[in-house]
Amino acid sequence: MLLWENMKLALTAIRVNKMRSFLTMLGMIIGISSVIAIVSIGDTMREMFVKEYEGIGLNRMFCYVMKFDGYYYYSELITADQFEQIETTFADDIAYIDIGEGGKITGMNGRKSYEIRATGVRGGYDKVQNVDIIAGRMITDKDYEGKKNNIVLEEATAIELFGTADVVGKKMKVKYATTNNSGDMIDDFNIVGVYRNSQSALMKLMGSSDNSRGLAYLPESILYDINISGAWNMNFYLSENASPNFQTQFTNYLARITNAEPEDIRFNSVKEEMGAVDSMLGTLSIAVGAIAAISLVVGGIGIMNIMLVSVTERTREIGIRKALGARTGDVLTQFLIESAVISLVGGIIGASLGAGVVIAGGTALGVDVVVKPSVMLMAFAFSALVGIFFGLYPARKAAKSDPITALRYE
Repeated sequence: MLLWENMKLALTAIRVNKMRSFLTMLGMIIGISSVIAIVSIGDTMREMFVKEYEGIGLNRMFCYVMKFDGYYYYSELITADQFEQIETTFADDIAYIDIGEGGKITGMNGRKSYEIRATGVRGGYDKVQNVDIIAGRMITDKDYEGKKNNIVLEEATAIELFGTADVVGKKMKVKYATTNNSGDMIDDFNIVGVYRNSQSALMKLMGSSDNSRGLAYLPESILYDINISGAWNMNFYLSENASPNFQTQFTNYLARITNAEPEDIRFNSVKEEMGAVDSMLGTLSIAVGAIAAISLVVGGIGIMNIMLVSVTERTREIGIRKALGARTGDVLTQFLIESAVISLVGGIIGASLGAGVVIAGGTALGVDVVVKPSVMLMAFAFSALVGIFFGLYPARKAAKSDPITALRYE
């Protein structure tokens, strides 16, 4: 009951001095809204990066052999025979493997030409990557093994070259480079499929127009003939049943067949890279949030200042309360609650404002923002604690007032 009475007294004091109370809250409003906005933007960026990496494939890895000849490092060629041995030996661990190469080609239809980013793939690529085929089919093992001049275009590319996405079965000329020193080739290609490229939120936010075109998929044996030259690196996706010791087993095996040392085998893991980026963004978000939180200290000092003024103004009131039997703890509690309420109300307004700005910005940019309820609750609790901490000195000063001296105060 006493706590409720103290709450009513605190709210009455705030209502009596509305403008002063609002200006006192302003520091907390700015501080909490800044922290909420910065942390939410950081969480949103982290979520966008996670989705981007999930789209690439968290089970995706790149591997290459890097040797040192005493003067400099050089990449060791993995021959076609070695590549085939790897495919056979680790068939249960690897869901998909290719040489991970790509480049730019020029698509031509009559007088129209269009530069396209292309990548060579094998059959099964669409099982490890989400390729939204809207017409026709994806590149298959038959295309790869037969080195067939087949191509899968992205919808926007098809429209650019033909004026329509209904192009399956049509032919187009493609100019591309080869790896056997024969120069550029211009061949007729059959369009066997069209897919729709859904640009990620991160790419849209970054304004990547090149990414919006998507890729053209060709049989890997056309662009980069591994049967002739070999590969400088390998791109593969681990299967769900991959051995927990796969990387160690793979390293030892590749070192043996290439006459390399285990430390010469280098891996780049999408999952590890995502973890590093996520950790960096998390640290950056905390650091920037901590800088913004400095404004909370400024707001707390403002609360202390106003509470000291309030104690001075209400000296006679304090004297009357103590003369009527109010204990030191009662007066201390009253002023602490008043300080905490001012700070908490400012925190609630600030958190709502910060979340509102982030949500409005996300809506304008077409981005799904992340505003965690736990962060909001922590902001409310922290704002109340700031009020209690910075209101403690004024409250103690009021509680220790001598009632006789206070009653004489004019």
